[in-house]
Amino acid sequence: MGRAAEILGVSPAFLRSLDEAKLIAPQRSGGGHRRYSRYQLRLAARARQLVDQGTALEAACRIIILEDQLEEALRLNEELRRSQSEPLPSAGD
Repeated sequence: MGRAAEILGVSPAFLRSLDEAKLIAPQRSGGGHRRYSRYQLRLAARARQLVDQGTALEAACRIIILEDQLEEALRLNEELRRSQSEPLPSAGD
């Protein structure tokens, strides 16, 4: 956790607060140390950015979750659009 906090320029307490807010749920090592994925570090960096701009932590977490859901919905929508525009194979193929 200390290294992740250092990379992001935040305190370990900030990372713990993101865990408590259910924004990120790091894996645990055998010794109980928190291990963050790159994706979780990106979310934490976005949270820090919003909090630095004056957004409350709970609101920042909700914004990030909604942004993530929107991105996924747009990706799925594009996949569906592409699959519908592909010609269907004919019976003779």
